[in-house]
Amino acid sequence: MSESPATTFRCTQCAGELHPDEGQMFVTCPYCSSTVYLDKSRVVFHWYLAPTLDGQKARAGLARWMAGNQTVKDLDQKVGDVRQGFHYFPVWYFKRRRSGGKEEILLEPAAATSVSEIKRVRLPAGDLRKYDPALDDQAQPPTVPLDAAMNWLKERQIQPDEIVESALVHVPLYVFKYVYNKESYTAVVEGATGTVLANIFPAKAEAPYVAVAGLTAGTFLCLATLPIIGALAYGGEGLGIGVLAMLGLGLLALLALFVLATWVASKI
Repeated sequence: MSESPATTFRCTQCAGELHPDEGQMFVTCPYCSSTVYLDKSRVVFHWYLAPTLDGQKARAGLARWMAGNQTVKDLDQKVGDVRQGFHYFPVWYFKRRRSGGKEEILLEPAAATSVSEIKRVRLPAGDLRKYDPALDDQAQPPTVPLDAAMNWLKERQIQPDEIVESALVHVPLYVFKYVYNKESYTAVVEGATGTVLANIFPAKAEAPYVAVAGLTAGTFLCLATLPIIGALAYGGEGLGIGVLAMLGLGLLALLALFVLATWVASKI
């Protein structure tokens, strides 16, 4: 019985023949040194995004986000122990060419993750580097096939013929886990830009702000009726009195509402 022919792929960079071992996912081209990813019969570029932040700077970025306007007041001071980890997370990188020639970068997770916001990461092509096998210990292997990611694009009404480039990119992520009010949360800091990604987090309560807005609108709507009431009751003289009353009471209401809004912002 003759031996089965070896599986042969072509390098996407130089078209040189690649002869991976059975089950091998990543291959370095012996001709141009490009690292490629093998997905069934497809060969795509394999890149990584180099981090510009160390762990300390990433934690500082998380603290600024926690102290911002999205989260509950003083979240950075209220959380307990914050656990920190780091790894390179795989994403599928697609370059889409739209009608008119405009290009768009699309991302889909290449592994399971609870932070779907990873698709918002910006990956400028100029910042991508050839994947270095020395990163293997810190890199999470892809578990989502390329075909599955392409199907996700189809669900978003993006056709395969619009995709002009595909690649697997490992993105540096600092993962932080913390507890607030006995609930566990996860936030991710992207190590190249410092972008904080989180699907679920202790957000500011909206009801108090809506209540203040409603009270403000109702107050000034009532004050606006004073000139009308004055005019109906006393004619032109009543109109003038109503306008003066509206302006005077409006200034007092404005001051009171400002104090109330400031107090709400300091407590929520």
